Amino acid sequence: MNAAWTALRRLVSPPSMTSSPSLRNLGPPQHKGMTALDRSKFDLTIPVLAARVKASEMGSVRKHDLLKGHIVDIPKIRSITPDADPALRRLLLRVAKPDDLPADTRAYLASSGITLEPDAVTLGYDHWTASEILNAVIETKEDEDTPSSFTQTGHIAHVNLREEWLPYKAMIGQVILDKIPSIRTVVNKLSEIHAEFRYFDMEVIAGEADFVATTSESGCTFTFDFAHVYWNSRLHTEHERLISLFTPGSVVADAMAGVGPFAVPAAKRGAYVLGNDLNPESVKWMRENRVKNKVEARLRVTEADARQFINGAPLEAWRNPFVRSEPVTVRQKEREARRRREAAKEAGVELPKEEVKVDSPPKPQTVDHYVMNLPDSALEFLDAYAGSFTPLLSEPGFDAASTTLPLIHCHCFTRFLDIEGATRDINERASAALGYPVTTDMDGYLLHPVRRVAPNKDMYCLTFRLPHDVAYKKTV
Repeated sequence: MNAAWTALRRLVSPPSMTSSPSLRNLGPPQHKGMTALDRSKFDLTIPVLAARVKASEMGSVRKHDLLKGHIVDIPKIRSITPDADPALRRLLLRVAKPDDLPADTRAYLASSGITLEPDAVTLGYDHWTASEILNAVIETKEDEDTPSSFTQTGHIAHVNLREEWLPYKAMIGQVILDKIPSIRTVVNKLSEIHAEFRYFDMEVIAGEADFVATTSESGCTFTFDFAHVYWNSRLHTEHERLISLFTPGSVVADAMAGVGPFAVPAAKRGAYVLGNDLNPESVKWMRENRVKNKVEARLRVTEADARQFINGAPLEAWRNPFVRSEPVTVRQKEREARRRREAAKEAGVELPKEEVKVDSPPKPQTVDHYVMNLPDSALEFLDAYAGSFTPLLSEPGFDAASTTLPLIHCHCFTRFLDIEGATRDINERASAALGYPVTTDMDGYLLHPVRRVAPNKDMYCLTFRLPHDVAYKKTV
């Protein structure tokens, strides 16, 4: 028995051959330190025995109890192969010589007229996963993972390589390209996110230098230049959570909207959205995604500083209200009127065609939600809410007493990994910026954990209702 099969037995075989061993834990040959990918180095040949079985009897032989646990079981490898004799098939057994089989199994095969011959199973580069290949070549400590994980955005795979992995970057990129057919470009993050425009520098480590990606999320399609805007596919759950809070007909002011992961789906589901971003590239693609998803009437796009946008949104929504559109309601009423006419006609009565009218609910003139999705610094922008509703007090028809102030959804980071510490830290920073105490007993208060972004850094979404004293604060 050669070394390959011995290693395989050691990896996957239980002490007793009466159990059902598996070959699924088998790994590729180790080539630690390889930095230039050589696919031929990952070939592995394992000696096996082939039981030569009549084709007509293969079904019953393969299922026999005495062969359980002894048939080759490797993903992507067939356990039944052709034989030189067209009347026979070869059933591959996970042993290298007859003596490795139990005596009763050998007796059964002999009594059935089944002969055994040496054979081999060859596994190659295509058999192994990206993780298995990279584990075989990259030197890591016992408790470390290899860089086989990535975030996919359209055709782009984005990896964050630590410094010690950089010598392997070309090989890492090529392995990902090889193993994921939908990937055409692999990039490595080079720096932290640019605070002002929210994108990071990157380098192409494999594939095409094509950064314009198209992806789907929340029932919408998004296209953007990944090299010049911010997009994080790992936030799709948070996008969906927040969007579900926006009822149809509500007004949402998205101050740091990016290419529209909150704004576009919210508009598509019936909200009226003021979408703003300071990055001209983000604004460009948000406008394109607005058209692509047919929400032009429900999403207005601006390019302004977030403070300016936050403070001015209440007056903008009041003076320039959205034109309320209820196309589904109109179609429903038309169908109902048609059904009434058809039913009457069957009864011998001719009804005149009705003029379909839709009740006109109040115009969507007041902001119901603010979204602040700039976790690195959004808390610092809370000062912009001071006096944001004060100009409305002089607007005809505005009644502060009957107006429900908006919920603010502010994403942020904290270094405190326990909920008590995180709550204290975030509330203190929010209070300092807002100029008003932010506490857990505020109306609408919720501190929602979003995700861990680093070993010592968590992302949260702080929600609270804008306090009256802040909204109507007198400013100089």
